[in-house]
Amino acid sequence: MPPWSIVAAEAPELTSAVRSRFDAMGLGFLATLRRNGFPRLSGIEPLFTGDEVWLGMMTHSRKGADLRHDPRLCLHSASADKDVAEGDAKLTGRGVLVEEPDDLARFRGAFAAATGRDVPPGPMDLFRVDVTEVSFLRPAGDHLLIEWWTEGGKEQRVKRY
Repeated sequence: MPPWSIVAAEAPELTSAVRSRFDAMGLGFLATLRRNGFPRLSGIEPLFTGDEVWLGMMTHSRKGADLRHDPRLCLHSASADKDVAEGDAKLTGRGVLVEEPDDLARFRGAFAAATGRDVPPGPMDLFRVDVTEVSFLRPAGDHLLIEWWTEGGKEQRVKRY
């Protein structure tokens, strides 16, 4: 599964729209799988950098435990309104636990640069996302325009009336 940088190189306009949607809201919804197989939906503030999508969370959080057990995830942008006038972004992939001190330091620097504040001190769970699918839906006049990229595929587009 490719990191965000590979997806962005293969589908630059799509990933730009997806990243813009997450950046505009600052909040996403993370879907993970509990040990019993049922889904869990959690709020999260994903951090998109040029190379990675990062998911930082409190240590011992339930969403972190879910990702340690089963790394599959879905990340959905928060919508501003029911008409999704600004678009609706999703990505699917696998969370990869980050434990290397250099990677943690890189995340902390990227977080501070993006938000103007430091990551809270103390331990944390940090995952980067290896991406399998990215999609963006937006109203386009009398129809919806849905664009997506899947791993090993190419960017696609469909209109839904």
